[in-house]
Amino acid sequence: MPDLPLSTRLWFAWVSFFRVLFDPAFAARVWRARTEEPALPPPERAEPAPAKKLPRKKQAPPAEPTPVAAAPRKEDAADGGAGPALQLLALFQREGRLIDFLEQDIAAFADAEVGAAARVVHEGCRKALREHTTLQPVRTEAEGASLTLAAGYDPAEVKLTGNVEGAAPYKGVLRHRGWRASSISLPVPMRGHDARVLAPAEVEL
Repeated sequence: MPDLPLSTRLWFAWVSFFRVLFDPAFAARVWRARTEEPALPPPERAEPAPAKKLPRKKQAPPAEPTPVAAAPRKEDAADGGAGPALQLLALFQREGRLIDFLEQDIAAFADAEVGAAARVVHEGCRKALREHTTLQPVRTEAEGASLTLAAGYDPAEVKLTGNVEGAAPYKGVLRHRGWRASSISLPVPMRGHDARVLAPAEVEL
């Protein structure tokens, strides 16, 4: 069979690429043709190619389709990846009206009125927090106890205050034990839910 011109081979390679991807029977025939082709002996010396004829190239094995990464959900892109934090804030609003309390100008209210409102907010937010998270103190010592921080302590777990000089070990007094979330369990949002809506508007009819 005469050699195919370059333009025909380019067209054939383009068409074959997609047939190999989507036609298993055709891909199997191409694979058999490739494996049954006798190997060419290595040339003894390099010879220049003919002026109007390109050397034949061995056909590459069928290309495997590349896995395509799943596109980010529209709602994930909209909230900037802060979905869980927004969910927890929405729970605080639902159970304790936390956002309403924080956005309220309390300067005009008496301390007794603020205290009564804070009690309601505290009760609801505490309920939501305990239902969906498990908290543990970072340090087990009692607040007010003296302790020594050895070299290599984790600065993400312990914040130094006061007169900080030199290097560890440090001796000081525990003023706050800190908090660590050992587990968190949030409701699974419904498809199409916009996490940025922390509380829907209410219209009475």
